[in-house]
Amino acid sequence: MVQVVLWGSLKSATGGATTVEVEAANIRELLSRLGENYPGLKPQLDRGVSVSIDGKIYRDAWFQPIPPGSEVFLLPRLAGG
Repeated sequence: MVQVVLWGSLKSATGGATTVEVEAANIRELLSRLGENYPGLKPQLDRGVSVSIDGKIYRDAWFQPIPPGSEVFLLPRLAGG
């Protein structure tokens, strides 16, 4: 199981939960299962999010493994430049 800390506006899509747990071996599985388990997150996941694993932010790295015991944060994707 992966414990995921939800950041910012993502918390409102899970009824205010700041952390959730899902079974996932990589980022693709993580995002898929979050969308299945928390339908309120699906629109935000479709718009794009960033995943931080042990302090490193990944974008579109679908098959990046999530090692057991990792610190995982889900963040709304920031736009701008």
